[in-house]
Amino acid sequence: MKTLWDISPPVHAGAPVFPGDTAYTQQWVASIGPGCPVNVSAITLSPHVGAHADAPLHYDPNGLPIGEVPLDTFIGPCRVIHAIGVGALVMPGHIAHGMADLPPRVLVRTYARMPQSTFDIALPAFAPETVELLADRGVQLIGIDSASIDPASSKTLDSHQVIRRRGLRVLENLLLDDVPEGDYELIALPLKLTTADASPVRAVLRSLP
Repeated sequence: MKTLWDISPPVHAGAPVFPGDTAYTQQWVASIGPGCPVNVSAITLSPHVGAHADAPLHYDPNGLPIGEVPLDTFIGPCRVIHAIGVGALVMPGHIAHGMADLPPRVLVRTYARMPQSTFDIALPAFAPETVELLADRGVQLIGIDSASIDPASSKTLDSHQVIRRRGLRVLENLLLDDVPEGDYELIALPLKLTTADASPVRAVLRSLP
């Protein structure tokens, strides 16, 4: 029986990013050879590449940077709910079957297979009323397998504003392709980037005993 699920998509030069965002690049600044005992690289990337945690600063000019966000919410009991192929917005009815006795963290799988080579401009997102419902049920963190909890074309970021107002945390771009519905332990710690609007995470789910 599988006990550990890696839900972080690969990060590399071809990893898709939101149009206009900074893609991952890497260059070598030192290589093993005469007089040099190590390989050392320099990387450039948006903190929204791959699986990542948004900071309040991302959607609130007065919000905390990710390095100041407490870590408690990013570790603990979690439920994966499937809403595969439901369309542009995950509505409350799409996740109703998984809403009984919710743990504080909910991840929603929307793709049968998450796109990993191109950015999905028609990405599935949360309807703001779905986020409100989850917050009403005591959920403290929501996650999704698309690049944003709001539609890519949104200028108002309605679901992000619910997150801001209700004090929730969010994970985006999770790789949930093979994860069955059910309850797990989530571990998805952001880096202590003291002024950043987001952070990459190495997100994993651990099966419960």
